[in-house]
Amino acid sequence: MIVVTGATGNVGQPLVRLLASAGEKVTAVSRRIVDESPGVIARQGDLSEPETLRPAFEGASAVFLLVPGDFRGALEPVLALAGDARVVLLSSQGVGTGRHPAVFEEAVRGRSPQWTVLRPGGFASNAFQWAESVRTRRTIAAPFGDVALPVLDPADIAAVAAAALLDPSHAGHTYELTGPAPVTPREQAAAIGEALGEPVDFVSQTREEARAVMLGFMPPEVADATLDILGAPTAAEQRVSPDVEKVLGRPPRPFADWASRFAGAFK
Repeated sequence: MIVVTGATGNVGQPLVRLLASAGEKVTAVSRRIVDESPGVIARQGDLSEPETLRPAFEGASAVFLLVPGDFRGALEPVLALAGDARVVLLSSQGVGTGRHPAVFEEAVRGRSPQWTVLRPGGFASNAFQWAESVRTRRTIAAPFGDVALPVLDPADIAAVAAAALLDPSHAGHTYELTGPAPVTPREQAAAIGEALGEPVDFVSQTREEARAVMLGFMPPEVADATLDILGAPTAAEQRVSPDVEKVLGRPPRPFADWASRFAGAFK
C-alpha cells in the first residue's frame, strides 16, 4: 500500500491517479476528505498533527511526503510513523541552490532506510494565479516579463514520483526536475492565449507592485525570495535538468502543453 500526502494538490491528484491505474492500493491523505475512487482510500490527516496520520501509515510500503508551505514542525515524528516504508520527499530546487534550508531532506535521509528526493523548480500551475485576470480582461500582469525559467508541469513531477514509489532502484537518488526549456512570463501569456484561441495581453509589473500582490497570500520573506528567483535567477535555476527524461524515458512537457490541458480554467 502506498500513501500519498497532499493528495488534493497539483502533484498529489495526478500521482494518486497514476498509482491507482498501475493497480496499486493507495491511501490519499489530505487536510480535507475527498471522494474515494477504485483502489483509493481517502484519509484526513495533517503533518502538523502526526497522530492523525497513524491510521493512514499503517502497513505502508512507500510514502510520498509533501510538506505544506505553512508547516513549522519537525518531520521526525511523521517519519517514525512511516517505519521501514520507502519515502519519496517532494523538496525544492532551492535546497540545491542554497536558497532554502535542507532540514527536511536531512531528516528523511537520516530516518528513512530508503529515500528518494525530488527537487522541482517552478510549477507551470503557478499560472493559475492569472486565471481571473485572463477570464475577465484577457490580460496577465507579472514582473520580469522577459526573464526565463524552465517551469515544470506538475504532471511530470507526479510521474517521476510514481516511478520512485513503484521502483526501489530509485532509492538513494536526488532528482532535479525542470521543464524542457526556459520560458518567460510573456511567453507563458502567449501560450495561454494560443490555447484559448484569443490573444492575452501581457502587462509588466514593477517588483514593488508584484510584492504588494504577493503579500496578500504569502509572508514577506517568501515573497522576497520568490521575487529574487524570478528577477535574478542563478545559472543553476535557469539550467534544464536531464532528470525527468532520465527517469521517464521521455522529455518533460512544455508549458504550452500544460496551458492547452488547462485552458478551461482561463475561459
